[in-house]
Amino acid sequence: MSYNKKIISLIKRKRMKLAIAESCTGGMLSSSITSVSGSSKVFTMGLITYSNQAKKSILKVPQKIIKKYGAVSVQCCLAMVNNLSKISKSKVCISITGIAGPKGGSKQKPVGLVFIGIRVGKKVVINKCNFQNKGRVFIQKQTVKKTLNLLGQLIKRDS
Repeated sequence: MSYNKKIISLIKRKRMKLAIAESCTGGMLSSSITSVSGSSKVFTMGLITYSNQAKKSILKVPQKIIKKYGAVSVQCCLAMVNNLSKISKSKVCISITGIAGPKGGSKQKPVGLVFIGIRVGKKVVINKCNFQNKGRVFIQKQTVKKTLNLLGQLIKRDS
């Protein structure tokens, strides 16, 4: 059984709902979830909030957070996952923001820097990842893989 199938099965068993807000993965995580038959029983929504404008207007990330810390930051990721929780009413929420490249990086925020926010109930974990710059798709796939692993660990702990 693939990892995404195991995650869906676990969420189903615990009678939870899942919502996702993605930026740099552009829907890849939502796609991996919805590729599983029966995912409609647990998956409530997948938002691709790629632009800063979408983060502000859809996820209600305050302008001051984006201005002070940037869209690729712990603060933005936290606002994304917490506001997604309010919007979706889902017990399990995920937010992803990062730099998939090949351009857009800097010394402070290199290509491959990704923040993954996972909220299970009231517990929130923000994970900072620095993936090797082996290309855009590589970074996106690594982000999805890492997110599913973290999600599995957190849901099992929530028992």
